[in-house]
Amino acid sequence: MITWQLQVLALARKYAVYVPDLLFFGGSATGDSRRTVDFQAECVAKGLAALGLQQCTVVGSSYGGMVAFKLAESRPELVKSVVGTCTVPVLTESISKECLERLGFPTWSDLLLPNSVDGVKKMFEVGSHKLPRIPNRVFEDGLEVMFDYRKEKAELLEALVIPDEDFTLPDYSQKVHLVCGADDNIFNVGLVKDIKGKLGNKATMECIEKAGHLAMLERPFVYNKCLKRILASIYDNGSN
Repeated sequence: MITWQLQVLALARKYAVYVPDLLFFGGSATGDSRRTVDFQAECVAKGLAALGLQQCTVVGSSYGGMVAFKLAESRPELVKSVVGTCTVPVLTESISKECLERLGFPTWSDLLLPNSVDGVKKMFEVGSHKLPRIPNRVFEDGLEVMFDYRKEKAELLEALVIPDEDFTLPDYSQKVHLVCGADDNIFNVGLVKDIKGKLGNKATMECIEKAGHLAMLERPFVYNKCLKRILASIYDNGSN
């Protein structure tokens, strides 16, 4: 919820906004052993159904963006449109290998589940266009959060990468909106442009300058303006 707080405040007057915690993030957990993006999407769909939601636009960033794409693929009757921010539809082995080699990390857990304050700093440096001066206490607090469901999060990351031969880009029935940070060090502009090209006319792409992988946090007002424009193109009367 904290990650999307500025977006919720900007959108809630005009739209009904739902912010589910993905499994092992926030207050969400499960005793089920499945760790795939498919299972995350299934749980989100069940949660939205329990709230009586029949159709929505899904907005997701990074890992959450991959869950959004899977939800659009598996539940086309539920998802009217998808907005993928600083993300890819699926993290294939080839994309994963290129990204990790470029960033200098052997695994995603080494980057995203640091075990030291310096590791947390490095993670935010990688994710940011320009990391501002932040007190060490903030990184120390961040490290404590990293230890919540650490084993399960590592399993999520391991299940995230799939063999190239097991993936074919879906023919999404929905309009797809890609939003990226111009200085995203993880899923760079070139990669997003390649995805846009493969999706063809059903996809739009917008690039936010002076933003990295955390675009909605680094440039919230620019991102919110972009998101409002996308939503206005989907909902003529703005009442959904």
